[in-house]
Amino acid sequence: MMKEQVLLGMSGGTDSSVAAMLLQEAGYEVVGVTFRFYEAEGGEAHLDDARQLAARLGIRHCVRDVRDEFRRRIVRYFTDEYLAACTPVPCTLCNNLLKWPLLAQMADELGIPYIATGHYVRKVCREGKFYLAPAADPDKDQSFFLWGLKQDILRRMLLPMGDLTKAEARAYAARRGFERVAEKKDSLGVCFCPGDYRAFLRRELPASALPGRGQFLDEKGDFLGWHEGYPFYTVGQRRGLGIHLNRAVYVKEIRRERNEVVLAPLTSLYRTEMLLKDWNLVDEARVTGGAEVIVKIRYRKQANRCRVSAADGGLLRVDLLEPLEAIASGQAAAFYDAEGLLLGGGIIV
Repeated sequence: MMKEQVLLGMSGGTDSSVAAMLLQEAGYEVVGVTFRFYEAEGGEAHLDDARQLAARLGIRHCVRDVRDEFRRRIVRYFTDEYLAACTPVPCTLCNNLLKWPLLAQMADELGIPYIATGHYVRKVCREGKFYLAPAADPDKDQSFFLWGLKQDILRRMLLPMGDLTKAEARAYAARRGFERVAEKKDSLGVCFCPGDYRAFLRRELPASALPGRGQFLDEKGDFLGWHEGYPFYTVGQRRGLGIHLNRAVYVKEIRRERNEVVLAPLTSLYRTEMLLKDWNLVDEARVTGGAEVIVKIRYRKQANRCRVSAADGGLLRVDLLEPLEAIASGQAAAFYDAEGLLLGGGIIV
């Protein structure tokens, strides 16, 4: 019998490399693809790593260059959000709108039924619908970024890393004789902006697009000092403000039209509601039917209880049962049930 095929996104890193081994060990015929999303000058080592691993495992491998699309849809979005005084979530948009849909599109072109990556997340089926569930390793769980995936993607996903911890993945690679794979460093932060996003904005945007110096104000509107321009600050920020007061202050509000940034104590940043746009729910009735669900607005941060309902303009209204600090426009919010199943999410407005 012919083996079932799976198209695996191979970044050249530890996780996707171990995923290739696990899928092959499980009896699948693996076809690897490395997408060229964004590369710093001379940063093509990941292509060679993926090719060499594929050759060693005896699997087909190809490269698809989508750098222009990535720059247009993700990098441009990233800079536009800061100019709009919002906090972008590029990894969420990339996964939901680019990476997984591209895998599915390419799999269709090749006649391959399954798609896979090295994401640390699990998949379960409940009453005929597919849900993602947190990985066995809570420190590596990536379900938060995948709330936008729909059933046509979810049903064909294979997720071999979901039941492993990162330590187990490294140990598995070493046992298989892939010491270099086992010792690779984890990638950190946004792939195209691993450092200070403010330096990235200065490189990407013309000086005329940046507003220049503006005023820090307190909640009463009194002047506190000067800032470098509103795009360089995000709601909830405390460090790197460049202002020294005799008390701890946080960014409470960003007023784009006047290039003003309002600073306040942490107690002023708590809210009990938020609105979401561009939302996606696996089962709308489970979330908006009045039942209590869990919402997270930060990766690996606190989970908050809430109730969700439909609002005007096609938005979702989220009423928090406990106040939550530093809710920022542009951030993602992901919903979970008590079992940990990912129910969906949206973008905060």
